[in-house]
Amino acid sequence: MNFEFSDKVKDLQRRLQAFLDEHIYPNERRFYDEIEQNRWSPTRIIEELKPKARATGLWNLFLPDSEHGAGLTNLEYAPPCEMMGRSVMAPEVFNCSAPDTGNMEVLARFGTLEQKERWLKPLLAGEIRSCFAMTEPAVASSDATNIQASIVRDGNEYVINGRKWWASGAGDPRCKIAIFMGKTDPSAPLHKQQSMILVPMDARGVKIERLLTVFGYDHAPHGHGEITFENVRVPVSNILLGEGRGFEIAQGRLGPGRIHHCMRCIGVAERALETMCRRVQSRVAFGKPLAEQGTIRADIAISRMEIEQARLLTLKAAYMMDAVGNKVARSEIAMIKVVAPNVALRMLDRAIQAHGGAGVSQDTFLADAWAKVRTLRLADGPDEVHTETIARLELKRWGKPPVPSSSL
Repeated sequence: MNFEFSDKVKDLQRRLQAFLDEHIYPNERRFYDEIEQNRWSPTRIIEELKPKARATGLWNLFLPDSEHGAGLTNLEYAPPCEMMGRSVMAPEVFNCSAPDTGNMEVLARFGTLEQKERWLKPLLAGEIRSCFAMTEPAVASSDATNIQASIVRDGNEYVINGRKWWASGAGDPRCKIAIFMGKTDPSAPLHKQQSMILVPMDARGVKIERLLTVFGYDHAPHGHGEITFENVRVPVSNILLGEGRGFEIAQGRLGPGRIHHCMRCIGVAERALETMCRRVQSRVAFGKPLAEQGTIRADIAISRMEIEQARLLTLKAAYMMDAVGNKVARSEIAMIKVVAPNVALRMLDRAIQAHGGAGVSQDTFLADAWAKVRTLRLADGPDEVHTETIARLELKRWGKPPVPSSSL
């Protein structure tokens, strides 16, 4: 494996860094202020910066298809994705924010020409937003075979019923379309029962019951919706790929989409370490700078080691996804889904400790970042599911243990 980045990636990093320095970091305070003034409306600063990002070619960087995106491989996308992860507002400015990235990948890979024209095109242009309706409050949705929502064909329409939650992005007034996962045939084999279908958010019978908070944060104007779908009717043409293909689509969506979160976690961890280092060099306690305290120095050293390890594992997973495909790389993908958020959380916790009371307040990005990253250990599949995958694959490598000899 050669992790030396190409000239194309280095140039992209330089241009992205210049944009972050000139337009993103100086406007973060304005971004938060605008949310406070009108929580459930798109911020003006994001809308002002989108055309600038698009004009400089920093747009839809996540899509490997050069027709729609930057034509980057997973390995090539890792460095800019990490850079965007340093700021909560950056991904949307570059039209690289979840869940739109995953939904656009689904539409680009599996959508019909009609579906692409109606929904993918405005998503690619950053004109609308979307959500992904899979998780249900009544069942353990880490096992998607538990999903109970129904998609029933009635003539030229499908009738949809179910209650979903954690539909991230549903609070945004620009959210116009949901990708909904439900059962079309409960009698089919377990992994052929589910389908995915496009449901316009303004369809009759779609109701946002409430917006959920994450450790008290509402993440406005994005929001996480609990939504009921009651006898919602959509055309048969809204089905994605065909009945019984939901799991197939989910696997295609969740591999690249979830590693993007890992890449962004590295960026969060890097910024937390930078913030911590600046803090401890400017504060004095017990007669000397915090930076001279042994425990602080140990935390800084451990943090650097952990971040470097997590980055290398992320790059390896991205490389393998490109070289041998997601199926062969599933162990590496599972590993980084556990490692990246846990490393970022430990780094954030150390930075919060070094900041004292300021670390848990709104005066730094640390508390909000901790809440966001902590959710990834659930939203991207529980750690327990990923560790089970890793263990199963590792045991499979070595086969059954030999039977001990009776003479021993």
